[in-house]
Amino acid sequence: MSAELPPSDQVPPDQPIPPLPGHVLDMLEKLMIEIENARQVPLSNSVMVSQEEVLDDLARIQKELPEELRAARWMVREREAYIARTNETARGVIAEAKKRSDEMTSESYIVQEAVEEANTLVRNAESEARRIRLESEDFAERQLAEAETVLGELLRYVREARAELHQALPPAEEPPISQ
Repeated sequence: MSAELPPSDQVPPDQPIPPLPGHVLDMLEKLMIEIENARQVPLSNSVMVSQEEVLDDLARIQKELPEELRAARWMVREREAYIARTNETARGVIAEAKKRSDEMTSESYIVQEAVEEANTLVRNAESEARRIRLESEDFAERQLAEAETVLGELLRYVREARAELHQALPPAEEPPISQ
């Protein structure tokens, strides 16, 4: 039987898997045979093995593992820690970007409200200016109509005066002749 190494996700992809020494493979094979030949628990798929013997065998195997495997496990843990730190940094950057985006959106909303308010003020000012202009025109029209009436009466008086002036005067009385 051949022994299997830890799953490939625990060994860095750029590192070659170190071969196990022959005596470690022999110890693993012995342990597997012992488990295969263990007495089965009645009415179950489980087997009974001596916990103490299995743990002793596993401890011996662990001591015999090459240093490269321990280093590989350490590298895997370091890689996982690095990934966790970079993920945390990425979450912080994303949170900051979202915060800034929200601020910019809020500022944009404020600008939009200001533009709408300015447009409303301009429309109101234009409406007020139009009202004032129309009222001014009405006032001027009334004043001109009044002036026209006054001037019309004045013109009538002037014409009457001229007419009187041009009327023939009655003949003058003859002066008495002295005799």
